Amino acid sequence: MSKEGKKLGFFEKYLPIWIAICMALGIILSQVVSSISESISSMQIAGISIPIGICLFLMMYPAMLNLQASELKKLRKNPKQIILTLISNWLIAPFIGLLMAIIFLPGNEQLIVAVILLSSSPCTAMVLVWGYLAEGNQEQNVITTSLNTLTIIFLYIPVVVLLIMITNVALDKQIFLDPIILLISLVFFIGLPLFLGIISKKLIVNTKGEDWFNNSYRPFVSKIGVAALLTTLIVLFSLNGHVLVNNLELLLLVSIPLLVGFAIVVSFNILITRLFKLKYREAIITIIIGSSSHFEIAIAVAVVMYGVNSVAALGTTMGLFWEVPIMLSLIYLGKYLNKRGFWGDNLETENLSLNLPINNDKDKSEMRK
Repeated sequence: MSKEGKKLGFFEKYLPIWIAICMALGIILSQVVSSISESISSMQIAGISIPIGICLFLMMYPAMLNLQASELKKLRKNPKQIILTLISNWLIAPFIGLLMAIIFLPGNEQLIVAVILLSSSPCTAMVLVWGYLAEGNQEQNVITTSLNTLTIIFLYIPVVVLLIMITNVALDKQIFLDPIILLISLVFFIGLPLFLGIISKKLIVNTKGEDWFNNSYRPFVSKIGVAALLTTLIVLFSLNGHVLVNNLELLLLVSIPLLVGFAIVVSFNILITRLFKLKYREAIITIIIGSSSHFEIAIAVAVVMYGVNSVAALGTTMGLFWEVPIMLSLIYLGKYLNKRGFWGDNLETENLSLNLPINNDKDKSEMRK
């Protein structure tokens, strides 16, 4: 493994800048082209914006290509770190998000929902990049993201509904959730991309080979997904530009519980990996996956629930805005703690073996290089 470590490409490295530019462009369009909001809003079916629906679908599809069902069979080999990640994703992070929303956002219903949607959605895509950059156990990364892809289908909506119910009791108010709307979100933005991802992957691998799928098709589709993501931001902010210009404090307000909640969840994951004596390569993957959010599905559900020009939709975009700088900071923090011997090993001085016995000899060979 190179001592210089892994590096992001130019575009990925400056993704927060592109995100900020798209946000600004959307706001400018809302001020310059007065009819843009009405034009985009008119293109809808059953209350769902057609342009946003297409973009959100294209955002979700690349993530679903990461599912590798065959890897799930290896969970029984050493499930400890996978179990710790699931606990963080479905028990710790959602309830920390709920607590932060109740503390910092009373009286802001849609922002509360935005935080709940973000904190209840474990990431299934970008964590593969973050784990690679952190020089973590990528085999564990693939297994966990595959498992997350499946658990989202069964747990995301029940967890969101439960947290909304708790919020109603805690704040003595009624946030209404339409189960039909949530079901539509599940089917269109999770189920359909997952189904097409499985089918298209099988067809492409059988006809073009796995190497072409991994090195040509997936990179190309991922670029489309990023383009769809940035287009979604432009549309969202062009529709909400007038609201934002007069209420810029809303984005700052929703950022506070997101950032504080993230700090708490990361601290928990760092301590729990130390307590259970994980080595660095397994610990950093557990921390990264247990601390990140699947902002695409959060944005999609917020759009379906409240509309494309809603405060909730904008609130979820802040999860996207903070994701890249936060994850990069976490990578540097993990490497720093590793050098200090926090997990009892040091990536630079010790020849570490994988806990999950997948391609073990190949990985050791790369380490010796």
